[in-house]
Amino acid sequence: METAPFLDLSAPGFSTRSRAVVDARSTFWCAETPYGIAILHHREAGQLLRDKRLRQGSHNWPARHGLEGSFARFWSRSIIAQEGDAHRALRMVATRALADDFVDGLRPGFDRIASDLVGQIKPGREIEFMSQFSQVYAGQVICHLLDLPLDRWSQVALDASDLGLAMGVDCKSHEKRVNAACDRLMALADDLVKEACRNSSEGFVARLLEAFGDPAAIDLQTVLDLIVIVIFGGVDTTRAQLGFAINHFSNAPQDWQALRDDPDKVAFAIEEIIRQNPTTTWATREAVESFSFKGREIPKGQTVHILVHASALDPSVREDPAFDISKRGKSHFGFGGGAHHCIGHHMARTDMRSALHALSRRFEVVRPAGTAEWLPDSGNTSALHLPVTFS
Repeated sequence: METAPFLDLSAPGFSTRSRAVVDARSTFWCAETPYGIAILHHREAGQLLRDKRLRQGSHNWPARHGLEGSFARFWSRSIIAQEGDAHRALRMVATRALADDFVDGLRPGFDRIASDLVGQIKPGREIEFMSQFSQVYAGQVICHLLDLPLDRWSQVALDASDLGLAMGVDCKSHEKRVNAACDRLMALADDLVKEACRNSSEGFVARLLEAFGDPAAIDLQTVLDLIVIVIFGGVDTTRAQLGFAINHFSNAPQDWQALRDDPDKVAFAIEEIIRQNPTTTWATREAVESFSFKGREIPKGQTVHILVHASALDPSVREDPAFDISKRGKSHFGFGGGAHHCIGHHMARTDMRSALHALSRRFEVVRPAGTAEWLPDSGNTSALHLPVTFS
């Protein structure tokens, strides 16, 4: 077997979009790392995401990074950490509650939220996009999903974003903040369940309880964990990916104009943003048995990292990696794949579509208004500060 290149995922400032990753991808389908192997090619990434000899790799992320407390306990119970029959049962419940037709029915509400926030942007005046639009929008969208008053968005969004800090390589430094956010979200989930039981509702929490079937068989903690994971994924993905979208369009006016010229291309634009700039920079799997793959021995317990950006821009599936919304592109793994494919992918795509449609209809131009600041480009990443001007 050829010798795989080495990528130091633990190095300060390491980026999954770096030249080192591109060079490694040009020489081999995988790379050695301090945390196991990294998959760089699209075909092999798809095969391994669906391989039943691998389980969800981030199930032990808290333990691997020394995290303790309420978040670590929540993560070990969550749908992320479950496999086999237990995972399938939880996934069936969650996907019933978040069925596509239910999410589609929420879209008019998403459109109203987006329109109201866009109306508050003063043309020609600098805004900090993440705090003044993206976080507000993502928080209000989740409030709409949960039948909460929209003015509750602030704490919900901030707590969900704080949970996201647990998935970065510097997570240990945020441990207290992460645990406090987890505790508050659990308390909110408990209140939502009590409210759904008191009052007849057709909202998400009521649908979740109904999807479990026999009320006597429902484990309350399991319900609370599902609600928290939906809040976490829903807010953080939308907030981060909208930031990546506006950062791209502010530096590529021709693409913004193409979006304005054909609003139907918004859905394609969302896929391109995730392909080019995924907030989840790698998806992880762990070998549950030793096996051989393409001549490479993968021992039991080894972690396999699917580098989402590298595999999405693999030249073997798309010769020109440039941003292109003229047509639907090759699939990416921004929402994972296989048995652990993100249960909220349709929700994320739908609410992002409402936001980008409202912004592109209202404003002819979006420009950078200063220097953006970003979380490390590994683990889960996003903009910390994104100054732009719409006009």
